[in-house]
Amino acid sequence: MRTNPLLAFPELPDLSVVDAADVAPAIDQLLAATRATIERVVDPLAPPTWETLVEPLADSLDRLDRAWSAVAHLNAVVNTPALRDAYNSTLPRLIAFHTELAQDARLYARYQALRAAPAYGALDAVKQRVIENELRDFRLGGADLDAGAQAEYKAIEAELAQLSSTFNDHLLDATNAWALFVDETTLAGVPADVVAAAREEAAAAGRTGCKLTLRMPCFQPVMQYAHDRDLRARLHRAYFTRASDLGDDPALDNTPLIGKLLALRQRKAELLGYRNFAELSLVRKMADTPAAVLAFLRDLAARARPFAERDMAELAQFARETLGIATLQPWDIAYASEKLCAARYDYSEQDVKRYFPEARVLAGLFGVVESLYGVTIREREGAARPPVWHPTVRFFDITDDEGSIVGQFYLDAYARPGKQGGAWMDDPVNRRALEGGEAHPVAYLTCNFAAPVEGKPALFTHREVITLFHEFGHGLHLLLTREATPGASGLQGVEWDAVELPSQFMENFCWEWDVVHAMSRHADTGETIPRALFDKLIAARNFQSGLATVRQIEFAIADMLLHVSLDPEAPLPAGAARSPQAVVDAVRREVRVVPVAAYDRSLQAFAHIFAGGYAAGYYSYKWAEVLSADAFSLFEETGVLSADTGRRFRDEVLARGGGRPALDSFVAFRGRPPQIDALLRHNGMTLSS
Repeated sequence: MRTNPLLAFPELPDLSVVDAADVAPAIDQLLAATRATIERVVDPLAPPTWETLVEPLADSLDRLDRAWSAVAHLNAVVNTPALRDAYNSTLPRLIAFHTELAQDARLYARYQALRAAPAYGALDAVKQRVIENELRDFRLGGADLDAGAQAEYKAIEAELAQLSSTFNDHLLDATNAWALFVDETTLAGVPADVVAAAREEAAAAGRTGCKLTLRMPCFQPVMQYAHDRDLRARLHRAYFTRASDLGDDPALDNTPLIGKLLALRQRKAELLGYRNFAELSLVRKMADTPAAVLAFLRDLAARARPFAERDMAELAQFARETLGIATLQPWDIAYASEKLCAARYDYSEQDVKRYFPEARVLAGLFGVVESLYGVTIREREGAARPPVWHPTVRFFDITDDEGSIVGQFYLDAYARPGKQGGAWMDDPVNRRALEGGEAHPVAYLTCNFAAPVEGKPALFTHREVITLFHEFGHGLHLLLTREATPGASGLQGVEWDAVELPSQFMENFCWEWDVVHAMSRHADTGETIPRALFDKLIAARNFQSGLATVRQIEFAIADMLLHVSLDPEAPLPAGAARSPQAVVDAVRREVRVVPVAAYDRSLQAFAHIFAGGYAAGYYSYKWAEVLSADAFSLFEETGVLSADTGRRFRDEVLARGGGRPALDSFVAFRGRPPQIDALLRHNGMTLSS
């Protein structure tokens, strides 16, 4: 009889054989087991202790979370109709369970009793923090509400989960459904490897010529390099109307979902006693209030806007005088920017890309991590590699100086049909003390780079190298933790606006000569990157940094205002109505510098806040960038590959997980509170810039 692979424990599930039919039986069995555990730990005859309450429940939830993590991951990276149906039909039962868990009066009372017991004072600070967080989460889960309000809360949670899943499905389907077949001559200016990939796509579809898609390895270089302005305009409209009222398929329109999501989040906040969802969201974050976040963002916008306006004026002048484009349109921005960058700094992104074949980039990344943190990273190949969900997925061990496994990770690097766009890290396994040993952490690292073409190795742009370092930074936060306490291991218990600290910190190494030189190897000649070309890359580092900063601030302010917009007392920008698109339009008038197309429906594709964990939290990227730049400034003082400083960063930040407040960890590493100076300097936004 076949064993359900989702029930493997403590081993990793065999993700190559998980079938849609495995999902419901496995989750139902694990839900039943967890409910049985709850009945045991709420026994009123047993005094609540860490060992009789927290640990047994954490063990049971760990098994459930591991199985569901595998299902959710497969749904994201090898999405099929059957798997999607299994995911969406099982999700409501899982959401209902977690809502019931958070509202279980018996469990809540047990945690309150544990907090009040004399034994609480004997627990270490990490365990005390976990208990305090659990009590907070009971309150935020509706444990203090009356029966009627709890029922409404439960219904809201179920509908929110389903709407978010549908939002993602619509975006994935709209992206995959669009294609444009063109003659190769239409792609004048587009890099040869991109054209070759498009040619292979067309051949796979039984067509001649080239097939263009909206997946990033195709869309981005076409927008950046295609001389054909009409082609750029066509792709731009298709991309920025995905899953909207202006898209090709009305059934995939996310507009109604956005209104429902915002209304349900507002009602959820009101049930819990908050004026709006943004206030509720910030309870688990470092920032105190929506007003404080908006003040931070607007202060940064005021600093960045003069640089953004200068960037835009220079681009418009260059487009007029050199490219013959009298008025820049949204579909011209990437193209004109690439031409200006090449003219100003005498290099092209494609020149640099030839120096970054995948194998060398990975070796360079791993070399940085090994130098800083005293670990070794090795790939498992052949029969030693665990089963994977796609042939291109790779698997790696991280070991300490004694050869013991510290952590492991999967790397799924390439874009393909059925895989959600973007880049992310998931944590299927956290460090945990188990009977007979300790479970080491495991990470899923997912990107959407262009795959190898015509037998040649995959080549990464410098921006893609930065993306890889960024996601690996998230992975290190999980993989290098020494905290095995459930609820505080890895990213567990870490304030959401501090989660981006390790990831953005790692990006800084992509601008260091010793690092870039070591991980470069020209795809044709085998030569390392010349210092002169690297110097041009550095000179261009802050090219249009003002525009990039303002763009991120626009998204962050819009996110925050969307999540206060249904609070009648919350202030909005002048002239803004309270509909989602009106809020976005008002923020664009306040912040935006580049032109926006009348058809732009970016909101309908804003999966970070409508299908991810960044609702009223997108500001975290800029918030954590202050922390990461300031943290890296200590490496600049002591040596960017200083093993001593690296060990200190691991000990005080990465290893701590959520065992103490993120600000305390930062101060322990840096020796003082964070300062914004390094961020402004790194982005070239100082008075001398």
